[in-house]
Amino acid sequence: MKNLLSRTLSGIALSSAMLLTPPVWAADSYITINPAQPSDTPEKIEVLEFFAYTCPHCAAIEPMVEKWAKTLPDNVVVRGVPVAFNASMVDLQKLYFTLDALGRLDLHPVVFKAIHDEHERLFKADAIMDWVAKQGVDRQTFQDAFNSFGINAKVMHANELAKTYRIEGTPSLAVGGKYVTSPSMTGTYEGAIEEADKLLKQILSQAK
Repeated sequence: MKNLLSRTLSGIALSSAMLLTPPVWAADSYITINPAQPSDTPEKIEVLEFFAYTCPHCAAIEPMVEKWAKTLPDNVVVRGVPVAFNASMVDLQKLYFTLDALGRLDLHPVVFKAIHDEHERLFKADAIMDWVAKQGVDRQTFQDAFNSFGINAKVMHANELAKTYRIEGTPSLAVGGKYVTSPSMTGTYEGAIEEADKLLKQILSQAK
């Protein structure tokens, strides 16, 4: 978990260097963000799933998060936030946001499978373009979106979120702009989701 920052996966090294961000208060299984951050989704409480496609722990927890998300009330939304700990990971951030923009997040778990199970080297734009074309996505449409101002703006915003929430490892779950938990804090994938669910219920009860 935490030692992911010192590992490499297919030649991509993760770095935990972060700029100074709002102070946090640490508990055993989560940290509290102070001040609390606003939601980017109007009238919704957000759960932010910070992940990296190169992270095997993110691949493992993804189906668990997806299953949990289906149980949440309508006023809660789970949003993926791809993290880049160095410049070599930016194209993977753009891959996620482009799939989202084109309405093809059905391929999100398929990317994890391709990288971790099928050992596809989807780390550079050209390899990504070739792969999405094989998945039935129009190559030119994907490329135009991938290189657009809008996608680059989403990448910049994701980087700011990672700094604000002091994300030093993946996967991490930010709940309601107030809390961050992760398997490295709770000890298990299931524990992180249980902690996030508990914190979310606390926020929902306070909102009544």
